[in-house]
Amino acid sequence: MKTRHFAQLIALSALWGASFPLIRIASPALGPFGLAGIRCVLAAAVLGLLMRLLRHAWPARAAWKRLALVALLTVVCPFVLFNLAGLVLPAGYSAVLNATTPLFGVLGAAALGEERLTGRRLTGCALGFAGVALLVQLGPVAVTTPVVLAALACTTAAAAYGVGAILMKRATMAHEPLPASATVHVVAAVLLLLPLGASVPAMQVSPGALVAAGTLGVITSGFVYWISMRLMRVIPASAATSAAFMIPLFGVTWGGLFLGEPVTLGMLPGCLLVLAATALITGFNPFRGTPPEP
Repeated sequence: MKTRHFAQLIALSALWGASFPLIRIASPALGPFGLAGIRCVLAAAVLGLLMRLLRHAWPARAAWKRLALVALLTVVCPFVLFNLAGLVLPAGYSAVLNATTPLFGVLGAAALGEERLTGRRLTGCALGFAGVALLVQLGPVAVTTPVVLAALACTTAAAAYGVGAILMKRATMAHEPLPASATVHVVAAVLLLLPLGASVPAMQVSPGALVAAGTLGVITSGFVYWISMRLMRVIPASAATSAAFMIPLFGVTWGGLFLGEPVTLGMLPGCLLVLAATALITGFNPFRGTPPEP
């Protein structure tokens, strides 16, 4: 992997890591479905405006069905699930659980015939899930049914991201990144329009929630998604999902700095297991370069 691509991955990780504290601010006020819908509407509007300014053509109608699946896996499901988890879990927890994305990406690639599932990767999967369990058990949050369900929601969202990354990579081979990104968010906005409308009466709108939702929609759901698709066009999908390795570092940092969330030594073993497992599965090593062939 080229140095500039790795630097872009770090920048993406910092921005994605910042999304978890923003979710903690906006989700309780706007509701999980309301926030997801607002994010998608804003992202669709921003990317659609860029399409017009840069004079890009929208994908053919036949391609929208395939891109709808990308929208469901990489936008709708993760947004709603992470928003639900944000009602219960600290931002750092959600960020660390999101680091299981490469695990599911490799499993999905094996299921779709993209890569071989080796003993090394199976070992990494086992370590990764052990790390998730350890994180939930030993962190600064009491283990309760809502906490377990929230952790399960995060893990399911990571699974959707991991499998969806394979479809994102395929989409970048068939379409320009901007039209594909815009179409994905238009479809996601349509899918979430009714849940968004149903959430409006219960919303407790505040300036902080609006700023958080606006930042999530315009930056992390709009520009960053487009940038990630541009990057995915020139690097392997497994390398692209490796950005999830660094997200916990930023998620925990941002949550501690801006939300005053506790960071304890109890989180360290689970965090290290998750990060080690994902590195083991993908073979990602920024000092060595491109991940080894499966």
